[in-house]
Amino acid sequence: MGAVAAVFSRPPYAALSAAVFAGMLVPLLWLSGYVFFEPYLAGHAYPGTEAGLAMIVALSGMAALVIPLNAYRVASLRASGRRLSGGVLGSAMGSAAGACGCGPAGLALFSAFGASGAAASAFLTNYEMPIRAAAIAVLAASYYVTARSIRAECRIGPAPSGR
Repeated sequence: MGAVAAVFSRPPYAALSAAVFAGMLVPLLWLSGYVFFEPYLAGHAYPGTEAGLAMIVALSGMAALVIPLNAYRVASLRASGRRLSGGVLGSAMGSAAGACGCGPAGLALFSAFGASGAAASAFLTNYEMPIRAAAIAVLAASYYVTARSIRAECRIGPAPSGR
């Protein structure tokens, strides 16, 4: 059984994944202007913005995959009494990389910090897509390292049967 199947066969990790996915997807779609909540729930992707929408969905999906894998790895190694080996920094960076997709928050920076906020807003607007692509790449690398580490370090047994 693979690392992903072993982790997501346990309900707490599947629930964590769903919470991370929804918790990242909805705010990022709202901040990017793909979803509107007033006066009623509506979604719209302007022509030419499909790549940004796809990157937000990919970013949320990768974070929803990596964060429960890292949580499982830490919990299983803590329970076994063994220390975490190398790759902890990469796992932490991968888990945190999901926060890199929040470029539209630049408007809030502009209003809160004046001229320096305007510079940050311009930077985030110009480099929003490369920042998201880099975050997806970091999450993909973190997935690879974490899945390999789970197979090597953690004893993957069958999921509890609920008895």
